[in-house]
This record gives sequence, structure tokens and C-alpha cells, in this order.
Amino acid sequence: MTAPVSVPLIRGRRPQAVPPQRDRKPAWLRVRAPGSPEYLRLKRLMRDLNLRTVCEEAMCPNIGECWHHGTATFMILGDICTRSCGYCNVIHGRPKSTDSDEAQRVAHAVGQLELQHVVVTSVDRDDLADGGASVFAQTIHAIRKIRARCRVEVLIPDFSGRREHLDVVLNARPSILNHNIETIERLYRVARPGGQYRRALELLTRAAASNPRVPTKSGLMLGLGESLSEVETTLRDLRSAGCGIVTIGQYLRPSAANLPVSRYYTPGEFDELGRVATALGFGHVESGPLVRSSYHAHEQSESFDHRPRF
Repeated sequence: MTAPVSVPLIRGRRPQAVPPQRDRKPAWLRVRAPGSPEYLRLKRLMRDLNLRTVCEEAMCPNIGECWHHGTATFMILGDICTRSCGYCNVIHGRPKSTDSDEAQRVAHAVGQLELQHVVVTSVDRDDLADGGASVFAQTIHAIRKIRARCRVEVLIPDFSGRREHLDVVLNARPSILNHNIETIERLYRVARPGGQYRRALELLTRAAASNPRVPTKSGLMLGLGESLSEVETTLRDLRSAGCGIVTIGQYLRPSAANLPVSRYYTPGEFDELGRVATALGFGHVESGPLVRSSYHAHEQSESFDHRPRF
């Protein structure tokens, strides 16, 4: 792998912090309510099929744009997580047993919704022998049987570092394999106590080495207390791990029980971070206040020209 080029980040100036208005977000974080015909069609079908998506559960600001382009993110393996991350509002506790029909139900929904790009993610399931890897694989296969040309991106947990579980997912040949690094190494103990920074990088390294035809992807959220030099270090670490796609967005506090926002980055700062990531050699970069892991997911897949052919 070619070593990342040396690129300076934002040096010699103070961060442009937003005035301390804890209960008010800056203007650039406000979006119009979705309402395109395609969005409304998908919303009706979701209700008819009695399905929930991460797009709705997380109140993603990009739901209108993504659904307009025929992209949706499904959460499998239940809605109770075995870990308790400081930035996440998902319920922590003892999960229920897995649903043996879940893969087929998701596939049926993809067919009914005529989706072009699907993202499949999950809560952490450390209670399962394989961390839920087999359910990810079953879901990929089920979707492909019903809608063969649909791109299937998976946003996976770290499977506690077990390589054989990662291989189960890779052998199902997803279009993109995503594992979000989320934050810088120094903040892992506070923000992501159940995870390990180096373990996340090892997963991406193994995935890139095991199947180079499957692009790897990761995401960073800013506003938890990181410095810009630490962001640059994390981007370099991701490139060294073979990560080809990166998303950079603003952390927004889901509730008073979650970690506070340290500051809001400006659109200009995100633009500059995007230029840095591009110069480091990432094949596709999405950087902006409202960017989330699945933002422009269809374009990310197209940029690598890895449409599956089965």
C-alpha cells in the first residue's frame, strides 16, 4: 500500500468555536422537513410493512435526501445493545433472542421498496457466539436473491476482534464493509468504553487485506473534545489501515444523558478537513456538519465501481 502523503491540517489559527448557546444549534445544522414524492412513497411502504429504519430512529437530518435516492438503513439484531457508548441513545441492556425470519423480512422490504442501495447495521451483540455475523451474512444473501443488483453495504460492530466472525461477513460479499472508528483514540475510554481504537483499526486492516475488491469505510464524528491534530492522526491511521471511504460529521447530543457537545465545527472547517482527507488518499470523502455514515452511500459505492455481478 502506498504510504499516505504528508499533509498539514489546519495550523496557526484558533478553532472557530460557536458562542456558548447550549440549547441552540447553529443555523447550518437546520434542514428542511423532507417531502419529495419518493420520500413519501417509501415512508408509506415502511408503515405498511411495519418496519423501522435507523434513518427514522436516529432522526437523521438527511433522511429526505437519502430516501429520495432510494437508499435506506436497516437495523438488525434487535434494538437493545450490549454496550453503552456515551454518544449513543440506543437502549443498553440484555437483548432478546434473534429473529430467525429477520433476514427474509428485510429482503422482502428491499424488494417492495425497490431500493438501489441498502445499508444494514446492528446494535452490538456481545451475547451471541458470533456477535451476529451470521445474521449479517444471511441478510446479504437474502437481499441479493430478491434484488440482485441492489448494493448492500454493511455497517458492522467489531465482533470483539474475532477474525473468523469478520470472515463470515466478508464471505457473503457485501458491496462495502463499514466499521466506524467514531472518535479519536484519547476519547475512547469515555465515549466508547466497550470498544478499542486499535481493535477497530485492525478490523479494517484485516478486511482490506482479506478481500481487496470490497471497499472498506469508516466514519468520524467531531465535537466530543478532540483537537484538530488528533483528527488528522485518526485520518492517517485509517488510511494506513487500508480504509478507502471516510465520512466526517458533527456530533449532535441525542439526550441530556449523553455526552455534551464540546463545540460545533463550521462548514468551512469541514471543507478543509475534507480536502485533507482527499490529499491523504481516500477514494471518497464526505465531510460536512450534517454528514452521517450513510450519507451519499450510493455515490460512495459508485465511485469504486464495485457493483456486484452474480
